Amino acid sequence: MPLIQGIRKDPRDLNNNIKIGVAFPLDENNVFSSTETLIDQAKSNLINLLLTVPGERVNLPNFGVGIKNLLFEQNINLESLRQKIITQADFYVPNIQVFDVRTSLSTDQRTLFVAVTYRSLLDNSVDAIQLNFNE
Repeated sequence: MPLIQGIRKDPRDLNNNIKIGVAFPLDENNVFSSTETLIDQAKSNLINLLLTVPGERVNLPNFGVGIKNLLFEQNINLESLRQKIITQADFYVPNIQVFDVRTSLSTDQRTLFVAVTYRSLLDNSVDAIQLNFNE
């Protein structure tokens, strides 16, 4: 990988004509948008992992955290969810390192908050995402 200003850059990130993958969120304005860097694609892969239910992905039956399935449970084990996010991210998104996962429920127990802080192993940058799930 070439060094640019002391940071390793993947050659695919240097060419703006190369698209790496699909950007999130998918909506009427962003349906065909794509990521242009490996770092952006890693973030999209993490979001995809969190939003996917195990068994939903063809040929990858264990892919996904299954957060949506937890929303209607009587008791959500937040520590178990936290560990599952870390384990799944380590296996399915190898170019990031998750170092903090915060999960909490709203006071009325109707909204689940999931915040994941991670480091990109491509350039050591730190980023975070937060997803809020309502019943």
